[in-house]
Amino acid sequence: MQQPVITMRNVAYTYEKTNVLHHIDFELPRGAFMGVTGPNGGGKTTLIKLMLGLLKPQKGDIQLFGQPIQQFKNWDKIGFVSQKSNAFNKGFPATVYEVVSMGLTSKVGYLKFLTKKHKKKIISAIEQVGMGEFTHRNIGALSGGQQQRVFIARALVSDPELLILDEPTVGVDAENVDRFYDLLNHLNKDNGITMLLVTHDTGTMTEHATDIVCINQTLHFHGKPDDYTSLTAEDLSKFYGYPVKLVTHDHHQKEAHS
Repeated sequence: MQQPVITMRNVAYTYEKTNVLHHIDFELPRGAFMGVTGPNGGGKTTLIKLMLGLLKPQKGDIQLFGQPIQQFKNWDKIGFVSQKSNAFNKGFPATVYEVVSMGLTSKVGYLKFLTKKHKKKIISAIEQVGMGEFTHRNIGALSGGQQQRVFIARALVSDPELLILDEPTVGVDAENVDRFYDLLNHLNKDNGITMLLVTHDTGTMTEHATDIVCINQTLHFHGKPDDYTSLTAEDLSKFYGYPVKLVTHDHHQKEAHS
């Protein structure tokens, strides 16, 4: 049996005297596509920071690829895509190629020359996300959906085994959101990359994810999409801490709204 990509055991984190997360206990299996949802302020961003080693839990244990996070060194195994609005300056004068090449900084270093092998990896990553024809286009000239594809290419160029995405479809139009999820499905199913996606778009998420986690300070739900979409409004209201209604989309999935 393969080691889980992420294991969290009774993890807790406190900002000053505010208990942000407690009793977080779950595993992310290798090859899974996990959707993480929950209300604003429920601790999802803190959870990601703990997984990336940016914060240390006050209680509990975290393992990455079967290794205690304190000993984990192979960070190239993990790619991270944050919200576009927080991650990149649209006016930054860089081409798609230059943005994607930044994903090799940890391997190549700053102000170092790229080898032919590195350049091939950059082109390959750009083509992998369907942005080959925009290789030399300025990043600021692209649509929101196209930019997010470039940011995924930047994460992919270091050959990660796990891709963590934090609200990556914020500001992306509906048509491009569908294409974006199709890309994630391809990377997950065809390339074998384990996915962890934080999103409020539960209706779309449940169509694509293999596992769902709902967090509001603690773990309220961990199971399969069918089980999540079977939850009642009363169940979800308990998870979210305020009244929640279910909205049915055209694709017959449910989405949580306050």
